[in-house]
Amino acid sequence: MAFGVFLIRQFMDTVPDELLEAAKVDGCPEYRIFIQIVIPLIKPVLISLVVFTFVTSWNDFLWPLVSTSNSDTYTLTVALSLLKTQYQTNYGLIMAGATVSFIFPFIMYVFLQKQFVEGIALSGIKG
Repeated sequence: MAFGVFLIRQFMDTVPDELLEAAKVDGCPEYRIFIQIVIPLIKPVLISLVVFTFVTSWNDFLWPLVSTSNSDTYTLTVALSLLKTQYQTNYGLIMAGATVSFIFPFIMYVFLQKQFVEGIALSGIKG
């Protein structure tokens, strides 16, 4: 995902080079610098990227529509679209399904809101 690469790159520019150089001078190997220093510093942007990627895949419609042929394997968005027929539309059932499909991403956002906002705000993206 190009947006993810851009977001992480913008955030990585905020990581101080002096911190990485100090770890190298202390004899810390590259993989340990990455795991113990860089990953905790970029945690907010990683959480933001997880939320963006999850919501994008959760709401995906075209690929599941093309790749699934059995009604037992339809995703929620495809199943909701098939509730509307040429002659009849059950709006109550469609709204109930839309509400169910909205609940999990919303709960995920509520619990990760602080890290999500921090990751976007510190990445350098101007809105």
